[in-house]
Amino acid sequence: QVQLVESGGGLVQAGGSLRLSCAASGRTFSGYAMAWFRQAPGKEREFVGAISWTGLSTYYIDSVKGRFTISRDNAKNTVYLQMNSLKPEDTAVYYCAGREDYSESFGVWRFVDDWGQGTQVTVSS
Repeated sequence: QVQLVESGGGLVQAGGSLRLSCAASGRTFSGYAMAWFRQAPGKEREFVGAISWTGLSTYYIDSVKGRFTISRDNAKNTVYLQMNSLKPEDTAVYYCAGREDYSESFGVWRFVDDWGQGTQVTVSS
């Protein structure tokens, strides 16, 4: 059984930075693509971005492109979300997600195999 555990959330002022981490256990990281989603109060869960299992390919939604960066360390079975120039509208619970996927070409994720429990990110104005 796959476990995804996020950490690194918190309160930050607008314009600041945060780095989220997601540690995976229970399966090999090989062939396992990872993504980040977020859910703001009263809104549906939203795809933020994803990274291929090799780390060679990434995809982001337009609203975070140029501000957020997803990376991974396969030796540590960990994926990261570096968030810079944060805005109040980035406030949400951020979820790590994973799925078995060997492709290097993808867009918005429509299905997920595994979810983390979420970590709160609050950006004050």
